Amino acid sequence: MSRKSRSSKPRPQSRAPVFAALGDDTRLQLLAKLAAGQPYSISQLAQGSRLTRQAITKHLRVLENAGVVRCARAGRESRFQLNPQPIEDMKQYLDFVSRQWDDALGRLKSFVED
Repeated sequence: MSRKSRSSKPRPQSRAPVFAALGDDTRLQLLAKLAAGQPYSISQLAQGSRLTRQAITKHLRVLENAGVVRCARAGRESRFQLNPQPIEDMKQYLDFVSRQWDDALGRLKSFVED
């Protein structure tokens, strides 16, 4: 049996958890705080929010499962930090899809104008 060679095309199914994780305003707000580059505890992320620490934890777990944040223990605290690679991968995928649409629209324009 021969192995299929890996395509250079990004695989959309590998991006689905990232898209799903970013599809919530609360999680986007958490990512905005984490974008500062330093690790934050759940208590620090909950400051100034009407959400409980438990609700923040639930949102952070979704982000962590999508690979967008990393969690590290520091004593009794969990500290969360942004992992930008899945977002960069998603950006590359969206650029790829955008180029495909641009090409298709260019072909359609040429067809209609001829």
